[in-house]
Amino acid sequence: MARTMWKAVVAGGAAVVFSGTAAVPAGAAEGGVSFSRVSVNGGKPIVIGVEEEVEVHATFRMTTTLRHDPGPTVFPYRGKPDTGDTLHSAVITSDCKVVDRAKGICDFEEWLYIDPRNLDFGNEDAGTWRTAARVFLAGDAHDTDDKDLPLQVKRATRVTVNASPEPVAKGRTITVTGRVTRANWDTHTYQGYAGRTVSLQFKAAGASSYTTVKKATSSGTGALRTTVRATGPGTWRWTYYGNSTSGAKSSTGDYVAVR
Repeated sequence: MARTMWKAVVAGGAAVVFSGTAAVPAGAAEGGVSFSRVSVNGGKPIVIGVEEEVEVHATFRMTTTLRHDPGPTVFPYRGKPDTGDTLHSAVITSDCKVVDRAKGICDFEEWLYIDPRNLDFGNEDAGTWRTAARVFLAGDAHDTDDKDLPLQVKRATRVTVNASPEPVAKGRTITVTGRVTRANWDTHTYQGYAGRTVSLQFKAAGASSYTTVKKATSSGTGALRTTVRATGPGTWRWTYYGNSTSGAKSSTGDYVAVR
């Protein structure tokens, strides 16, 4: 986790422990290693709640003929790759899948874990991180590359819905309420998210997709409320599309019969 202890575990090998702020061995960074084809979480934002540890899948290719320790890694960082903050509580790296033994080309899979309950994890960790790749070499040296790959880390949101009355006569008014809340990583609770523009969506009975009907702005407590005319039976939901620090989320659907 940022500014804390993390652990890299190599599949089939021993665990190695480093410090997030003092992860550099005595030797200087070395060349002779290249990383490519780096993908973290499929390019999607990493959305984190308040209790559940999040598993992030990554893949990358490493090319080197230098002797090195097992378990090269890719990881989110802020500041500088070697001395800045890192964002993970544990990393599991697969064994090398050999692409070209003579050239030292290997493909790897990685599972990076982020635990929001970590003492050093807080709301300030939402936003843009960068991606680095690192391998520890023989002779107490290492190679760290900045991959120029931004990662968005977002606070999870929750959205609820209630449409009433149920059932309702055609042409009558339906009141749709709900609430949008956001993960607070400092208090480990979900709190009302004020001033959010949230879309009210409708899926008619027999349809396969939702259509946005209108939009509403959440109150100071995150509450949502609006009214619509009942034109036919179907399902109502609220959808919040997120922002740079908060994840997107749709509520479950609430079906209303129209008679």
